[in-house]
Amino acid sequence: MKPEAAPEWRTSAWLNTPEPLSLGHFRGRVVLLHAFQMLCPGCVAHGIPQAQRVAKLFEGVPLAVVGLHTVFEHHAAMGPESLRAFLYEYRVTFPVGIDAPGPDGDPIPCTMRAYAMQGTPTAILIDAQGRLRRQVFGVYDDLLLGAEIGTLLAEAGQQRLDTTPEAPTAERCADGRCEVDAAAVERHPLS
Repeated sequence: MKPEAAPEWRTSAWLNTPEPLSLGHFRGRVVLLHAFQMLCPGCVAHGIPQAQRVAKLFEGVPLAVVGLHTVFEHHAAMGPESLRAFLYEYRVTFPVGIDAPGPDGDPIPCTMRAYAMQGTPTAILIDAQGRLRRQVFGVYDDLLLGAEIGTLLAEAGQQRLDTTPEAPTAERCADGRCEVDAAAVERHPLS
């Protein structure tokens, strides 16, 4: 089965970021989308701490951790101001989108419905090409998540290698040195 494009996120607001974000912002990077509700015990005990660990452990690599506050119950108790206080208290620093309300009174938010989520916490892995690769409802085993992130990062690295200029050929390597193709230098000057 070939991976399909991940559905675009539909949000009403963003926290911890100066501008609204979309999947297009992360093209070329692996994305861990963590869907949660601030009153969900599994999210508070497992999902959010895991997303924070991933953000810290994979800092500096082409991986983005993004939160999605997707409220399908207790709507009145989980508004934007409560979420802002929650993120501050739990020291959540990665960007968090607020899932757009469902149309015509639908209690299921738009992005939650687009991904056919069963509830929260839900962890979603999107590859560097914007394709949905894994979706896990409930507790996601740390070791399995790390292995799957590593696989997607390796794929992203291989894709970058496949699009870079070729290495010098043997003919240009002699006398303990390798010459750079002059055309490559002209295409990518240092200054």
